[in-house]
Amino acid sequence: MKVRIIIDSSADLTPDVKSQFTVVPLTIHFGDDEYQDGITITHKEFYEKLVESDILPSTSQASPAAFSAVYEEIVNAGDTAVVLALSSSLSGTYQSAVIAAQDYPEKIYVVDTKSVAIGSGILAQMALKLAESGMSAKDIAQRITEERDNVCVVAMLDTLEFLKRGGRISKTVAFAGGLLSIKPVVCIQDGEIVMLGKARGSKQGNNLLVSEIEKAGGVDFEKPVLLGYTGMSDLLLQKYIEDSGHLWKHSTSALQTTIIGSAIGTHAGPGAIAVAFFKKSAK
Repeated sequence: MKVRIIIDSSADLTPDVKSQFTVVPLTIHFGDDEYQDGITITHKEFYEKLVESDILPSTSQASPAAFSAVYEEIVNAGDTAVVLALSSSLSGTYQSAVIAAQDYPEKIYVVDTKSVAIGSGILAQMALKLAESGMSAKDIAQRITEERDNVCVVAMLDTLEFLKRGGRISKTVAFAGGLLSIKPVVCIQDGEIVMLGKARGSKQGNNLLVSEIEKAGGVDFEKPVLLGYTGMSDLLLQKYIEDSGHLWKHSTSALQTTIIGSAIGTHAGPGAIAVAFFKKSAK
């Protein structure tokens, strides 16, 4: 019996790592046009449309039927599975996964990651490693539920334009922020996106991002770490890594970086950078 790890498409990982998971896609809508996230539209194609379109895209949760189809195939193969869904505070995808799992007791275990994007991604990496070590699906689900509270995701946005388009801030605030080169720094707390502060300019923004990571107690490099960016280029992320080198000097392997998908990209817009890591446990 094999333990499979299922994620929804909002979990961001490097392509080679993501290929090791079973992925249930969310749906992206640009007006009347509909796409299957990661299947009929890539992340880069998404950002091309986001910049070109006057319409702010929206995402639809994965349906119970989509999860059921995946569960049936896994159970029929004699396997079990752990499902890691994006925060239930941000989407109904978790609820869809739970509804579908009711037909497969003690075979399918669903976990609310209380995170999204690269935050869900590092929990998925941990779950995969636990499965490879021989841990049961039930025990993996329990362990990930415990570990999710140790996950930190902090990000710096490059523009206020897409928060304005989504109605999250006023046009006046967005205009003034643009003139002052305001860079909002946000995090995920209890499954929701929360504003931590506003910096003037990229340098101050980078410093605030570093400060928030240090406030969290530092990075546990014995567990997965993932950095991400939105848009077509990772230049801003690479500059941040260079400027914050002291944070990463204890990493025992090369830093993993990846493009962040539509779940966050819709509201962040291009040019955002983010870090996901596990807090160091108290000694």
